[in-house]
Amino acid sequence: MRNVGAWLGRAWGSAGHERHTVLLVVKRVVAATLAWWIAYDLMNATSPAFAPFSAVLTMNVTLHTSVWQTLRYVAAVVVGVAVQAAIGFTAGPDLLAFAVVAIIALVLSQWPALGEQRSQVSTAAFFAFSTYAAATTSTDGARQLGQIIVLVLIGCGVGLVVNLCIAPPLRYRSAEQGLHVLAAEMESLLGDLADGLSEGDVDADRAAQWRRAGERAQDAVGQARAGLHTAENSLPFNPRRLLPAHRSYLDFGCFRQVLSAMERAVHQLASLTRSLDQWRETENTYTYAPAFKAYADFALRLRDIAHVITELDIDTLTEQAQEMLDAAGVAQEALQQVMDTADRYDLPLADVSRPYGVLIVEATRLMEELQNTCDVLREAADA
Repeated sequence: MRNVGAWLGRAWGSAGHERHTVLLVVKRVVAATLAWWIAYDLMNATSPAFAPFSAVLTMNVTLHTSVWQTLRYVAAVVVGVAVQAAIGFTAGPDLLAFAVVAIIALVLSQWPALGEQRSQVSTAAFFAFSTYAAATTSTDGARQLGQIIVLVLIGCGVGLVVNLCIAPPLRYRSAEQGLHVLAAEMESLLGDLADGLSEGDVDADRAAQWRRAGERAQDAVGQARAGLHTAENSLPFNPRRLLPAHRSYLDFGCFRQVLSAMERAVHQLASLTRSLDQWRETENTYTYAPAFKAYADFALRLRDIAHVITELDIDTLTEQAQEMLDAAGVAQEALQQVMDTADRYDLPLADVSRPYGVLIVEATRLMEELQNTCDVLREAADA
């Protein structure tokens, strides 16, 4: 009960995933109820459940996705009913006819053009067969099949209207939230790297921990891309984008560039952890403790940049972009210290059998990607 209460508290207190979920459930309830009322009370339909089922099935988090799902769903139902009509009127509602309908419908269910709604071809065909078999005459059977399509159209129409009229989802914050999650994973990894390097702790367990953290960051890249995709798809057909309050959130080019730069930075981090693992396994000649400490300070400076991104808010982008640029300047100085330390202790940067040179290259590339992220946000803030 405490977990449920906390979940409801988050839904009430902030416009996050929980509130979007509650809103979507409420809208589906409204759409299903309206569709049932039209099908059962007004039309006195034989199979009224088709209407609310269709209303719920095609309502999605964005209007753009709902429209496409509706078109594919209607196409799948029409194909399924057409298969039943063609076989039913030819062979009648017997067992052999059902087997033929099942074969054709299940084959058509593999049609890629119908996307996620492919399975509805066979579902519609089976329900249509059941309805046709219960009809007393061929004329009544044809009327029932036509009514199924009408009910599906009514349900889809009601779902689209409800989704359009009741708080049509404008999910531009999904792009920010995806970057927040990704930056949090990077911040955690960089902080752990700094702790381990400052203590000289690069043993097998610590290296494995860094690799797992790098994998989580890779997964977060996919989540961030999904959030950006949702944000972009929430704009088409959405009347709320025309309101003055939302016009500054309609261009996601900045988020796309930032995400691409952060994705490359994640790859560099993964390569960096592999190089550190190689250092642990092969090095027993050179003094590397000072280089570790310089690298630890560099990782901390990069963590400061990632921390700003974890709180990225387009409403305060100007201040945050400047904060990131300041942090990037400090990180550049820390990177120079890493290079100076390598020179001071004559580390073999050109020796391909040792990881020192690779670590310098990875640090430089990582700095370049995060600097690029800062520059992109600065340009977006200026615009």
